[in-house]
Amino acid sequence: MKFKSNNNKNTLYFSLFLAVVAVICEVGICREPPDQTITMKLGGLRNTAQNSGEIESMGRFAVQQHNQNQNTLLEFARIVKAKEQVVSGKMYHLTLEAIDGGKNKIYEAKVWVKPWMNFKQLQEFKEVHDNPIMSSYLGIKHGVMQLGTDVMILVLTL
Repeated sequence: MKFKSNNNKNTLYFSLFLAVVAVICEVGICREPPDQTITMKLGGLRNTAQNSGEIESMGRFAVQQHNQNQNTLLEFARIVKAKEQVVSGKMYHLTLEAIDGGKNKIYEAKVWVKPWMNFKQLQEFKEVHDNPIMSSYLGIKHGVMQLGTDVMILVLTL
């Protein structure tokens, strides 16, 4: 095979070089050991530390924005669970506890953040209605106590 110019040769060599690099990286020669890498796919959800200052700040922001948008008076209590998702920035998926009229309730919120643009926006905020999974986050135990043959008492303990 004859080449008409050096330009074609350079293109061929560059293509071969890229193919070799791709094979080397796929085989794993240029990868870090698994314990040192953070694997996070674009769009994938990843658990994150719920007790960090940044995550608590996101929870407080979500409650504040919900209060402004809905004219309510929820009071932030704590983060129950937190996940983050890489989008154009990060989307924080928060399960949080807030106090509404003296009652602790569980809510789910999504906060979108683009730090390079100084952008933070509440995307979603909704109450999680009582179910056994959410109750377990609050430490509520459901049970039934039977007293005699005619009386049953539903027991909720905190």
